Amino acid sequence: MSVRRLAEASLQPASFAFNRANAAAAKQWINKYPKGREQSAIIPLLMLAQEQEGWVTKAAIETISDMLGMPYIRGLEVATFYTQYQLNPVGTRAHIQVCGTTPCMLRGSEALMDLCRSKIHHDQFHTNDKGTLSWEEVECLGACVNAPMVMIFKDTFEDLTPERLAEIIDLYDAGKGASVTPGPQNGRITSEPITGLTTLKSEKAILKTTRDRDAKAAAKAARGAAPAAIVAAPAAPAQASAGPVAPSKASKPKTDAPETSPALETPSPAKVAPETEKAASVRAPRHSAANANKAAPEVEKVLKQRSGPIVKAEPAAAFKAPEAKGTQLGAAGKTAAAKTTNAKPTSAKPTNAKTAKPSLEDKNRPAGIARPALVDDLKLISGVAPKIEGILHSLGIFTYAQVASWKKAEREWVDGYLSFHGRIEREDWVKQAKALAKGGVAEYIRVFGKKPV
Repeated sequence: MSVRRLAEASLQPASFAFNRANAAAAKQWINKYPKGREQSAIIPLLMLAQEQEGWVTKAAIETISDMLGMPYIRGLEVATFYTQYQLNPVGTRAHIQVCGTTPCMLRGSEALMDLCRSKIHHDQFHTNDKGTLSWEEVECLGACVNAPMVMIFKDTFEDLTPERLAEIIDLYDAGKGASVTPGPQNGRITSEPITGLTTLKSEKAILKTTRDRDAKAAAKAARGAAPAAIVAAPAAPAQASAGPVAPSKASKPKTDAPETSPALETPSPAKVAPETEKAASVRAPRHSAANANKAAPEVEKVLKQRSGPIVKAEPAAAFKAPEAKGTQLGAAGKTAAAKTTNAKPTSAKPTNAKTAKPSLEDKNRPAGIARPALVDDLKLISGVAPKIEGILHSLGIFTYAQVASWKKAEREWVDGYLSFHGRIEREDWVKQAKALAKGGVAEYIRVFGKKPV
């Protein structure tokens, strides 16, 4: 996007104010946004100012910024960012925006722009000598199917030729722009085919097609109902043929389901005698302990014929566990068992898993020295933090040479004293100390390939 700047100071008006109608519209726009978000209305308010003045002036930007309680720089950012805002004066009667995007370009928009250069001004955003007309090239205006096209203020003029655009420009320049009908300029309606309609060319044809369609649908429905009437006709009496025809039930499903069976819709008109109904009903035997294992006489008779007499199952006796031989205990055994049962379990005292810190009087403690004038930076050894360095100093360890001379027993003593659990061996303090004692950081880098941390 090219840099967009405000018009020169000589072209800027001294002040700006909305007219009564636009002031009311601006208030409505501001009220559409929640409290604290009124600054979002700057875009429609700038458009109102442009429609009123023809372009967006510096005074308009500052006035609207004051209305919304926002810094001037914020208003300037919005106005200079969006290309819909005209930052320079435009034609008082027409500002023509020519679409130059691919569809319009392929359909001849270059010729339309050449016409604007010849009739208005050679350069965009400049007015003609009278100040009534101006033009610019814009991106897609959304009517690609009617390319090429231009927009004048809020109206679009489509399907243009250079000759037709020249006529429109002359009419606007003469103050007769309202007489030009927007939309396609070649006679077609909206975006119908460029060659015109190929079917349904007249209103009569459309109505005839609709009537024919309805007639065909009615005839088809009549043909579908005819077979049912023919099938039902022989069953009807001869004298009933002249009467009304009962509705067909051909479409109803043939089923005896309760919801569709007519016989179940109402109770039967025949009455049943109470004695007959009582005899037909079977009463279930009442449950009791006496007849719990008895079957009906008819059932017992059938069972006897098939498998002989019924053997009633006896209730199972309560289970009694047999006494095991040789399990009786003597008096001594019972006493021992009682003692074993009543004996309290002995619980061993938990051992302390934490290893005791070695004594300072231990023979394996490394020999310490008095603090020398020049103390090595033990923190360069990986694993030695400031606190650990202080402990080593308290043990009389001040130099790399001391650490480098530690034997295995001495390393184990220091590791235990610091509760390091083998860290001194894992990080090889002795090797690090030897490198630092020999050549400092440079030797450390040569040996380990990295700087000490």
